[in-house]
Amino acid sequence: MAEKVLADLNFPTASICRDGPREIRADGIAIPELLTGILQLFPLDTYVRCPAALMNLVPDDKAKHLSTPNWDQYRTIIENAADTKIFFEMIERFSFYERAKTAFAVVATGEKSLYGNIILRKGIIP
Repeated sequence: MAEKVLADLNFPTASICRDGPREIRADGIAIPELLTGILQLFPLDTYVRCPAALMNLVPDDKAKHLSTPNWDQYRTIIENAADTKIFFEMIERFSFYERAKTAFAVVATGEKSLYGNIILRKGIIP
């Protein structure tokens, strides 16, 4: 799978990349800005139901009804770039870490939002 992870400030990028994906530094850049730029050159997979995945809230945060406004922002950016409605795959926290270990690269960003991580599945470049 050709996947890239855009990781927030709380993501354990160095340990995930120790024996796996390439670590790319984009310190100081927020994920929405980076996502907008990436999607101009990197189409998402149109042959899968969920070309992007998010780290789901842990049970305590779900119980607190923690707000994740960045998810709506990501959806808007992706849908505008793809010109279609998209669905996010929601992945449990530790499963997200395991999946990230199989990605092509993890981009460490300056994203401060909680649950700001997103996995993108690359599509075909026309």
